[in-house]
Amino acid sequence: MLSRIAESLYWIGRYVERSEATSRMVDVHLTLLLDDPWAAEDVVCASLLAAMGHAEAETEAVRRDEVLEALVWDPTTPASVLGSLSSARDNARRCREVVSSELWESVNVTWHEANRLDHRAYPHAFLKWVRERAAAFTGTADSTLSRDEAFHFLVLGRSIERADMTARLAAARALAGDAGPSWVTLLQSCGAYQAFLRSARGAVDERRSAEFLLLDPLFPRSLMSALVVAERCLDDLAIRHGSAERGRALQAQRVLGMIRSELEFAPPAELLEDVYQVMERVQSACSVASDAIAQRYFPQGVVTSWIAS
Repeated sequence: MLSRIAESLYWIGRYVERSEATSRMVDVHLTLLLDDPWAAEDVVCASLLAAMGHAEAETEAVRRDEVLEALVWDPTTPASVLGSLSSARDNARRCREVVSSELWESVNVTWHEANRLDHRAYPHAFLKWVRERAAAFTGTADSTLSRDEAFHFLVLGRSIERADMTARLAAARALAGDAGPSWVTLLQSCGAYQAFLRSARGAVDERRSAEFLLLDPLFPRSLMSALVVAERCLDDLAIRHGSAERGRALQAQRVLGMIRSELEFAPPAELLEDVYQVMERVQSACSVASDAIAQRYFPQGVVTSWIAS
């Protein structure tokens, strides 16, 4: 497969997942401000922007409208919902010969619909719609793509982005402290609450909720599950490229394997005591792994940054 096509598929997976995860994070934090009149708006908003890599959140008082503008409506940066959808469409255009027509239509229709101006009046409805469209994209990809290199690159990008965004969600929770959303609320934002109830058999508390979101190996949106799927995709790609290429791909596998092992074998109590620092290491591992993947599989590509300079 040409490196430009592999790169486009990888970033389609990342951008679609980023649009969904960002919509979930913004929605849960804004819902908290509506549901809890005592929540400090500047603390909640600043913690969210800081977790998403906006340095200005550390020096300025931040309000709800600024969060929506930076993380949802800004079309100039791939860190926003609209920017992610636009970047996903651009990458899909570059690999039309590989993706199915249904998958291209899913991305293209979503981008055109997302740019309607009337969405700004109803941000919660728009964020819910984005999650539904991302789910439709994932279902279309799973049902129309052969399990070849194209599919593995798409899932690899989605899994690394999912791990990174789950870590950012947990980091935002740790930064906000008691002023931020509870772990149970984060589970609800990830669509994990019902699965958690079945797993915990009704025993709901903060510790079990955090462990489920970060460590559960069966729920697909957990941090552990995302890392395992990313490692599996790297293994499949290395095998397809032969034993000689396997050694070159080891850097990404090594980095992801180390952080997965830390999460898997660290005592849960110690992990939850230092959530923010652990999640910072997860984000760093995802960044290093992404760079290693770019150097190995699409060396001519430019590494995409979170915030446009």
